Amino acid sequence: MNVPSDASGPLPWPRWAYVPGETDGVDADYETLDLAKALVPPAFRGYVPARHPALRYGLALNDRGYFWESQEVLEAVWAAAPQGGRERILLRACIHIANANLRLRMQRLHSAARLFGDAQAELRALNSRKAAARGDGFVESFPIPALTALLQAKLGRPQLSKADWITLGAIVRSQWVP
Repeated sequence: MNVPSDASGPLPWPRWAYVPGETDGVDADYETLDLAKALVPPAFRGYVPARHPALRYGLALNDRGYFWESQEVLEAVWAAAPQGGRERILLRACIHIANANLRLRMQRLHSAARLFGDAQAELRALNSRKAAARGDGFVESFPIPALTALLQAKLGRPQLSKADWITLGAIVRSQWVP
């Protein structure tokens, strides 16, 4: 895997993608997710670094189709993000997107559209908040306008399909300088 970990080398991919109601009684691969969650500090000071391995892993999980797992890791990062910080808002948007992607996989298209709308609302809230220059912070490094435009395009379709899932890394790779 290409997502480095500061602790013990590359983090492994989960052994399977958990889809609630579709995995024949098999639970999620918590053991693998716990490796990433263990990298998250109790609290980030000031901002969430864009290069934090748990953050990068959570985004990569989404892009690999591990939507439920992505939510789990991103929620751990969100919980440690500074209260009232802009990173928490962007992380909530990313969590909504991973959740919407999961709903698309489950063919719950209206639920997915609602979650994409929730993500778009988070990005609007983020744009209304004053930015503080932090250098290598997640919010300052992430191409928010590109994500906003992509969400708007998805929501402008008459109906979403299973193929409409959003890869966060594609946005990042096209515009985010790591």
